[in-house]
Amino acid sequence: MAKEKKGFWKEFKEFITRGNVLDMAVGIIVGGAFTAIITALVNNILTPLLQMIPGMGEDGFGALQVVLRSAAVDPTTGAVLSEAVVLDFGVVISAIISFLLTAFVLFLIVRTVNRIRRRAEEVKAKKEAEEAAKKEAEEVAAKAAEPAPEPVPPAPTTEELLAQIRDLLARQNKE
Repeated sequence: MAKEKKGFWKEFKEFITRGNVLDMAVGIIVGGAFTAIITALVNNILTPLLQMIPGMGEDGFGALQVVLRSAAVDPTTGAVLSEAVVLDFGVVISAIISFLLTAFVLFLIVRTVNRIRRRAEEVKAKKEAEEAAKKEAEEVAAKAAEPAPEPVPPAPTTEELLAQIRDLLARQNKE
């Protein structure tokens, strides 16, 4: 069992120290902070600007509410007997604007990172191509500097071989 625990903890350590797990953790933390920035932007800048539009009302998107049932209050005690039922479109619109702003900024970040990666890959490919061309040029130059091999004499024809045999036989007969 102790061996199994060591294997478990070792495997857990390998999992947690992988780059993609750490990148994901950083992304979640940065995403949470980024969401706070977007929420502040929508609530404190965009909503007040939208309040300036005629008909939006003092509470910005709050004017986009539909009351389905008003709250019932006991007139004698002032206690709430039933809650109001309200469709609050303003909250939905705020959430949609927050989402769109977050998605847009993340798109810009991913687009920039992809461009940087693409440029780095292009530079690397260009450098590799230059090195390959340089190496090929060096190989061509080295081959050109090597002495040319001696030409191989052509093989004798059948008539020449027969003539040589005849001459050898004639010499052997004289001796």
